[in-house]
Amino acid sequence: MKWPWSGRRSRQGEPPATALYAELIAWARLPHWYELGEVPDTIDGRFDMVALVVALMLLRLERADDRSAGAQLSADLTERFIADMDGSMRQLGFGDPAVGKRVGEMVSALGGRLGAYRDALAGNESLDAALTRNLYRGASVDAGALAWTASEVRTLAARFEAVPLAALLDGDLGSAR
Repeated sequence: MKWPWSGRRSRQGEPPATALYAELIAWARLPHWYELGEVPDTIDGRFDMVALVVALMLLRLERADDRSAGAQLSADLTERFIADMDGSMRQLGFGDPAVGKRVGEMVSALGGRLGAYRDALAGNESLDAALTRNLYRGASVDAGALAWTASEVRTLAARFEAVPLAALLDGDLGSAR
């Protein structure tokens, strides 16, 4: 099956947000999420993984030392997310009347996940509960898979946190790999 929300991997001449978004999509596409974490390998499951990884980066940018630069990159990443969702919806065969509404729902879903993951990573809510509700959409998931996913999410958030803002502004997640 073809991957919607694919992003581009080439960074030559791309704006930083485009290059960074492609890196984030690569993280969301890693097979271990779907195999070990039992994230459903469906269009909805893929969207949920993209939303999770993008939300983790947006949370990282909220804590940037240079709030202005972090906010601008966050806005640019969100615009890239919207453009990607729009293009993917059209590629999947949705017509003009449905695309705007569906993309609006996806942006709203990203915002909801951003809040849920912010609270969970800050310890205000259980990360397991946030993942069950947002990544697994309330479906029953094996406890081992859920624990693995929660651990990987914490690890990925820490990796993103360790990347210097200057690298992110250049569209590079290199030190997160």
